[in-house]
Amino acid sequence: MRPSIGVYVCHCGTNIAGAVDVDELVEFAAGAPDVTVARDYQYVCSDPGQELIREDIKAEHLTHVVIAACSPLMHEHTFRRTCAEAGINPYMLQMANVREQVSWVTENRQLATQKARRLLAAAIRRVRLHTPLEAREVPIKPAVVVIGGGVAGIEAALKLAQAGKKVYLVEREPTIGGHMALFDKTFPTLDCAACILTPKMVEVEQNPNIELLTYAEVEEVSGHVGNYKVKIRKKTRYIDTEKCNGCGICLQECPALRIPRENRVVRKGQVIFNRA
Repeated sequence: MRPSIGVYVCHCGTNIAGAVDVDELVEFAAGAPDVTVARDYQYVCSDPGQELIREDIKAEHLTHVVIAACSPLMHEHTFRRTCAEAGINPYMLQMANVREQVSWVTENRQLATQKARRLLAAAIRRVRLHTPLEAREVPIKPAVVVIGGGVAGIEAALKLAQAGKKVYLVEREPTIGGHMALFDKTFPTLDCAACILTPKMVEVEQNPNIELLTYAEVEEVSGHVGNYKVKIRKKTRYIDTEKCNGCGICLQECPALRIPRENRVVRKGQVIFNRA
């Protein structure tokens, strides 16, 4: 069964119509393969605009819908609901963003119309490949792995933990803080780096929703969205982390000739970190 496509071009007031030749877009769409209906309307997202789509779906037996309008982030859910109310699968819809991607960023009307035609042609071709989908619920494990314990990873972990998520914060170095822990001041305010970072580091340690895995690295990620499995390798510390309080006395008795450390080597304009 061949698809029956309805194409609707929105004026969006003058947001689109002021920069794009809407009549030319409608004429172009009407001549595209499998397009049964091609119309323009001042505000397709309005109640009368949605009613126009619903009536066409029923009267013309449309199976697919293309909307040339604004960003899908704004109204894709609106038009999916419209399709569902008219009796077709809501995922048989494709939007062409001719406002943010064309009219708002292209001054020349002719060039804007040409670009809008290309986006509309791509949307029509793509919608033919759509197949009905059904929304379903699956069980997930609402836990999060944050890789990297720099200031960005710390902030991400804290925000997620405050939202009630279980967070695993993985850092490959023995301590969190990253490069910010090495700074004296931060640009451009010249605030004390430690004054900003230290309270966050303490909060990570004390937050019951955060499990801190330092001196560890992610080796493998498998599974799928909502059910990932992450394999983490914890490096050997040679100390009992449950008993260690960081006093440093063990260093006096350590038989090792030298303690592993990081050396910063500059070679041919490149900064290379070697472990000694």
